[in-house]
Amino acid sequence: MADERVQRRLAAILAADVVGYSRLIEADEEGTRARLRSVQAELIDPQIAADGGRIVKTMGDGILAEFPSAVDAVRNALAIQAAVGQRNADAPQDTRLEFRVGINVGDIIVEGDDIHGDGVNVAARLEGLCEPGGVYVSGTVYDQAAGKLAASFEDLGAQSVKNIAKPVRVYRAGIGAKLDAQPEPQAKVTPSSPDKPSIAVLPFDNMSGDPEQEFFADGLAEDIITALSKIERMRVIARNSSFAYKGQALDLRRIAEELGVRYVLEGSVRRGGERLRITAQLIDAEDGSHLWAERYDRTVDDLFDIQDEITKEIVTSLRVKLTDGEEARVWARGTDNIEAWQFSVRAWEIVGQFSVSHYLDARALAEKATELDPQYAHAWAMLGFTYWFDGRLGYTGDAYDKYLRADELAKRAMVLDETGSSSIGLAALVAAPLGRPEEGVTVARKGSELHPSNADVRFFLGYALTSAEHYGEAVETFRAAMSLNPFCPNFYRGSLARALICLGEFDEALALLEEVLKTEPTNLLGWVARAAICGQSGREAEAQKSVSEIRRLAPNLRISHLPGILLVNDEAVLQRYSDGVRKGGLPE
Repeated sequence: MADERVQRRLAAILAADVVGYSRLIEADEEGTRARLRSVQAELIDPQIAADGGRIVKTMGDGILAEFPSAVDAVRNALAIQAAVGQRNADAPQDTRLEFRVGINVGDIIVEGDDIHGDGVNVAARLEGLCEPGGVYVSGTVYDQAAGKLAASFEDLGAQSVKNIAKPVRVYRAGIGAKLDAQPEPQAKVTPSSPDKPSIAVLPFDNMSGDPEQEFFADGLAEDIITALSKIERMRVIARNSSFAYKGQALDLRRIAEELGVRYVLEGSVRRGGERLRITAQLIDAEDGSHLWAERYDRTVDDLFDIQDEITKEIVTSLRVKLTDGEEARVWARGTDNIEAWQFSVRAWEIVGQFSVSHYLDARALAEKATELDPQYAHAWAMLGFTYWFDGRLGYTGDAYDKYLRADELAKRAMVLDETGSSSIGLAALVAAPLGRPEEGVTVARKGSELHPSNADVRFFLGYALTSAEHYGEAVETFRAAMSLNPFCPNFYRGSLARALICLGEFDEALALLEEVLKTEPTNLLGWVARAAICGQSGREAEAQKSVSEIRRLAPNLRISHLPGILLVNDEAVLQRYSDGVRKGGLPE
């Protein structure tokens, strides 16, 4: 409305982009995009979060971020440039990604998740002036940051910049002498400080000689990951990423480097009847030393005690102090019934395989778990997920009824354990299709607070935020989830692409979708999103190709079904999708 007051605030703004991006894309489009995504997920996004910043938006090869102070912004830029420089050291010259960074402190206009105004414009102009690998800051940044961190500043004088009336005083920032008041910027951006140790729990080797016991070994490792991810002062790599090394004889130092962690837990399980032999060892990948190792010769009934003992040894060895609330959550036990636990583990193993038979198999297993232990919240949540996915993908029809059933099961799981990650996830996901999107966000935010290092809970929050039309925050949240899960499943990438499409960021969304469809050509939602982008971008031949795949995978799908599969009520976004797939030839 005309009389509404414009929201303004003072902020430190960082603008960055890739030098020569068009040239790199022309030479190797897929490789360049993949390298940029890797740098963003492994170096830039975690460092911005660590320095208290917020990614406002990404624009193809550019990043706009906001910080609470000039000191934080400069420290962040220098750390990122140092880390990128180190990564480039071993890369061929023609494939290196080099960034330019501009930083300004100024007044900004706030519109939802986006920001505008001269404060932003000056930062963007400084970025344009900057040399590759450099950091240029305005005079206001220099006035607030000089002498307060380990940085040097070279005065480049007053510069006239486009669309800014007055010349801007420009300084080149660089890593300077260490000051007692501030730590020196890190050369490598990995969250492995003593204050927040980082760890990957590798899949335990199944030494039983029985492939059926594979899920048993996987469930043991997964439960340890779940327990550790409840600790705020730890960074725990998600199951999907650490399990990517299953069955591979690789150097632990290489694994730690690829996952961005310092510590690695590995072990093995041998089961003979009711007897168990479990070995575990915690390794500091920085020097290869063993911090702790143990062998357990017990019965199957002792499995949960063994899980707790291993988790406690990790926490103790890494000198992590738990708060009272964390301690209660970490040692909380969902069930004492080993058989119910086994059925739940197997259900979760197969529920993500996306076919009718797999969903029905998972449902049967989850139902057995609930029969064996009716107080087991995780089992009820697993059962609920089979109904939510069924409704989402329309395998057995009556989607709304499936959502209602999932909602009933979510409420039951939450009554039994409102702190469980699976209970929280189901409750967050099912709220949107039943017309309660903000409720889903509230539940998922609480979940992220309870499980700060759980990538899937972050994903649930991103999904809920998208359904509630908080697209900018959803993108940031998905990126945070992917930093905890570097080898994330395709539904992470597809969901991030959906949020980017809602923002109109088609290029990055399309790159993500191409990656999804390359590895999973039967991903129906990926083809729908690709058709929408291509149709909206004037690439009607590509849109038609995508729609032909849609009609092959789902012959009865129509434009009228889009609201039900997208779970977004935003009319503008739905129109964007509808117009795109319509140009590809999808029937009304």
